[in-house]
Amino acid sequence: MGRNKPHRIRVGNREIVTHGLPRNFWADIYHLSMTASWPVFFACIASIFLLLNALFAGVYLLGDRPVANLAPDGFLGAFFFSVETLGTVGYGNMYPQSVYGHVVATIEIFVGSISLAVVTGVIFARFSRPRSRIICSRYPVVRPIDGTPTLLIRAANARQNVILEASARLRMIRSEPTAEGMPLRRLYDLKLTREHHPMLLLSWSIMHVIDETSPLYGIPPEVLGAEDTGFVLSIEGVDETTTQTMQARFMFTADQIRWNHAYLDLLQVNENGENRMDFSRFHDVVPL
Repeated sequence: MGRNKPHRIRVGNREIVTHGLPRNFWADIYHLSMTASWPVFFACIASIFLLLNALFAGVYLLGDRPVANLAPDGFLGAFFFSVETLGTVGYGNMYPQSVYGHVVATIEIFVGSISLAVVTGVIFARFSRPRSRIICSRYPVVRPIDGTPTLLIRAANARQNVILEASARLRMIRSEPTAEGMPLRRLYDLKLTREHHPMLLLSWSIMHVIDETSPLYGIPPEVLGAEDTGFVLSIEGVDETTTQTMQARFMFTADQIRWNHAYLDLLQVNENGENRMDFSRFHDVVPL
């Protein structure tokens, strides 16, 4: 087991380079298959397919004329016969004519069946993996509501279908020194005025009241930004169409918060009295 190459991870707006972790490719091959991009995934499958057929073509050529009517002669004909055998096509012109050829063909058919099952399963898992299309505003805002400063984050379901029993959790990550002077990143749960939404269809204003019980109470904006403070918003719910659990996570820094600002209203009524939601204004904020 070797050491892997440096790996870049983006946490919010921060990029962290990790290295020195043990590498175990075969233990993570399913994870790699699920997380690779579609072009990389299909390129790897095609490479494995070509390598397997090239390997079996070489094994066939080790025997004494194991394949009848090999056309063209040599490696290329053995390669084409391997493709037909691995894919269980069997056109009939070329066929094993010796015990050695039958043994190799039997092994190849077994390998082909297992490979087809594995690839089919991984492709199905990739297609069926739930992916949310929950979007979130680029900038949280702080504005007074009922006379109290309130942190707002606007979220919406871009699929425009129903997400049942949606729930939201907002947490603050802040660097603070301990009593011994050791720097420590502490995690605070920010209480929301409403943590659950029974039917998330259009938009949802997620709110945290900055009162005496809030970890944000009494902290000036410039101090909050200087302390490398971050926020993590998690949203989860059940997609009504697929009945799969949808999850989304968003990260913000204190510098992204717009203090004493408000979101532009998405809902408008045109001259015909028709209600319209203008999502091109979704990220727009205006000062109060």
